[in-house]
Amino acid sequence: MTEGDATGGKDDGLVPLVVVVDGDDRVELDVEPGRNLRRVLLDAGLSPYAPATRRLNCGGRGLCATCGVRVREGPPTDHWHDRLADRFGYPRLSCQIAVDRPMTVALVAKRVWGGRRSSSEEDAETADTANANAESANRE
Repeated sequence: MTEGDATGGKDDGLVPLVVVVDGDDRVELDVEPGRNLRRVLLDAGLSPYAPATRRLNCGGRGLCATCGVRVREGPPTDHWHDRLADRFGYPRLSCQIAVDRPMTVALVAKRVWGGRRSSSEEDAETADTANANAESANRE
């Protein structure tokens, strides 16, 4: 097994990253393992930010939640914000994700922060369950 096989990447040691833009367009990048997803996107001219937050953001510190992307295939959630985002259907912070395995991410259309998922019945059911649990907790 070569190093490329161990990381899931190609024989040259690079990791494939697919970025979905505007719902259908796909940009394929080869990334050095361990690079920060936010930095990779910016270096490729693919901003994870909304127009209003391109200059007004925390610079990748995980504080402002404006660099959210939808991770379609990739690493499990390990940052506290990403675990909450995953639970409630919000985008994950690209500044807190290392590209260490093949990934597919989608840029999120947003004004400032990305909204909740609503594209499938499963997501709607998850949101309904979370809302019901929150209402129940508020009544107690």
